[in-house]
Amino acid sequence: MRFTDQHKAIRDTTARFIDAEINPHAEEWEAAGIFPAHELFAKLGALGLLGIAKPVENGGMGLDYSYQMVFAEELGRIQCGGVGMAIGVQTDMATPALAKFGSEALRRDFLDAAIRGEAVCSIAVSEPGAGSDVAGIRTTARKDGEDYIINGTKMWITNSTQADFLCLLANTGEGNPHFNKSLIVVPTSTPGVSLSPRLEKLGMRSSDTAQVFLEDVRVPRRFLIGEEGSGFVYQMLQFQEERLFAAVSGLKGLEACIHQTIDYTRSRQAFGQAILDNQVVHFRIAELQTEIEALRALVYDAVEAYIHGEDVTMKASMAKLKIGRLSREVTDACLQYWGGMGFMWDNPVARTWRDTRLASIGGGADEVMLSIICKLMDILPRRKREVKT
Repeated sequence: MRFTDQHKAIRDTTARFIDAEINPHAEEWEAAGIFPAHELFAKLGALGLLGIAKPVENGGMGLDYSYQMVFAEELGRIQCGGVGMAIGVQTDMATPALAKFGSEALRRDFLDAAIRGEAVCSIAVSEPGAGSDVAGIRTTARKDGEDYIINGTKMWITNSTQADFLCLLANTGEGNPHFNKSLIVVPTSTPGVSLSPRLEKLGMRSSDTAQVFLEDVRVPRRFLIGEEGSGFVYQMLQFQEERLFAAVSGLKGLEACIHQTIDYTRSRQAFGQAILDNQVVHFRIAELQTEIEALRALVYDAVEAYIHGEDVTMKASMAKLKIGRLSREVTDACLQYWGGMGFMWDNPVARTWRDTRLASIGGGADEVMLSIICKLMDILPRRKREVKT
């Protein structure tokens, strides 16, 4: 992929913002278990960074996804994973379907504010009994005149305690679970919306996550995104950007682990030499860096195809699978070379080890990615069907 001066400008602006506005507060936000999303997003919005690939008429830059990819990759510089993930929810998980399929009025009412950073949003798909199994969600949105009445529970919802609106997936009909769902914008100030206390997570500690309860929540039917019954399809399309985001935003964090480990093992002596001078160590580090570069090439290739209108379901799924597994491989190997220091809670590699474990779970577990890849390769087992008489 060839990068223009505008790509480089977005990368540089993002890097400067992270160094000035995020990393100096990383330790504080990790300890607090939350960061000031409205304050931070307003600053990002003022720089135009929340609408890089969003429509110009809604305040975005109207650029293709390669520019968004550059921004997402630079988010890997953030010294705590939760903040970068929360930004990604705003840009790549909760708003793509709204931007592509939402009515002009709906985009004006909600997308514009999200791009400016005046509104924080969440994607509300997962439920206590349906994580990767999106077709299995049980939340319902029943028509009542010109409104929907929504009932259900959503789980593990990022940004939820600060969110102004949800992009929520609900069942709006019966029958085929792939064609009875709709995406609906739900303002969190609506009566009947409530939250659990913030959830205690293994990693991504700086990101606020909670369970969302919806009890007879009434919203106008005009808050429907696109066509009723198309929500599952829209969410699958939305997942493509989420999975590309997950893959590319993880790269620089893994490289930081490698560089931190190089510095530590170069200065740490054992048995009369630097730990880095052992061939098993420097060969392994070289191997891990090679794996990162191979994944970067896959993501760049997928994005190149995506911006030219190709179906990138397989490549996006492969990239998502690989970032989860490579994150475990890189952080575990690097942590080992830190010895006892690697087992300390405040070690930067240990934090990355905790944060990146989510990559193999959220946005579709590894096993789901493998199933998608196998399906597209046409190597899934043929299911036997009982003949009913």
